[in-house]
Amino acid sequence: MSTHRRQRFIHAQTAWMLVTIILLAVLNTLSIELFFVLSLIGFLVVTELTAPFNVTPEWRSRLRWIIIAGLAIFGYIVVHRLLAILPEGLI
Repeated sequence: MSTHRRQRFIHAQTAWMLVTIILLAVLNTLSIELFFVLSLIGFLVVTELTAPFNVTPEWRSRLRWIIIAGLAIFGYIVVHRLLAILPEGLI
């Protein structure tokens, strides 16, 4: 049963990422930063939507580290974008 739920999680995340990359390509806005941010949002949504009610399997507890790493990279992207927007002498 856990394997079925794990596969459902992986299929949902893969589908989200595939739709994201196709949509970004169609809109001609494909960039690695935007793809990463949208994939992270999808990862968080899929994680919440597929969460079990009673018992948390061991593989799901390891997702926390992926979420922490993803949020750290997201923070880096935000800071990098802010520094690119702000004028030179401000900081």
